Amino acid sequence: MILIPGIVIAIATFPGVIVHEAAHLFFCRVRKVAVFEVCFFRIGNPVGYVVHEKTDNFTTSLLISVGPFMINSLFCIVFCFPAFVPVRIFGQVDPVSYFWIWLGISIGMHAFPSTQDARVLWEAAREAARAGNLIALVSFPLVALIYVANLLSFLWFDTLYGLAIGLALPELLFRKLV
Repeated sequence: MILIPGIVIAIATFPGVIVHEAAHLFFCRVRKVAVFEVCFFRIGNPVGYVVHEKTDNFTTSLLISVGPFMINSLFCIVFCFPAFVPVRIFGQVDPVSYFWIWLGISIGMHAFPSTQDARVLWEAAREAARAGNLIALVSFPLVALIYVANLLSFLWFDTLYGLAIGLALPELLFRKLV
């Protein structure tokens, strides 16, 4: 296993960090949650963040917490699929396609919510579950998966996820069509 400092990975995949934080910001805006501070990328820990007001609405907390997973995954697919065609199907060595693949995978790598996002979601789910919110009850396994994904990032799980949706998914679709 290769050990590379997290900051080096963050610099190499900075578009993913930016999109991740933009997704948090997007869902804050959509759900009308006040945002106090935004940092899309910096050299430090954390490499990006969005500071917003606490909300009592569980759906809002859920969207803000897992929004980056949805947005980053979507962008990874959108950037990688069209770049996959000239490289894999036509066998072209195309620097532009490789750029789009790097961009897509770097965005996909940062899809998983952070442990801080999981903590916020856990607290919101506990409160909402006490009030009988069924979505909150269903979200407990989701919080556990977020924690597991963050633990597995040490073993490059986030990179494997980006590669899976950015390259393996189009490869599977290509094989189904051929």
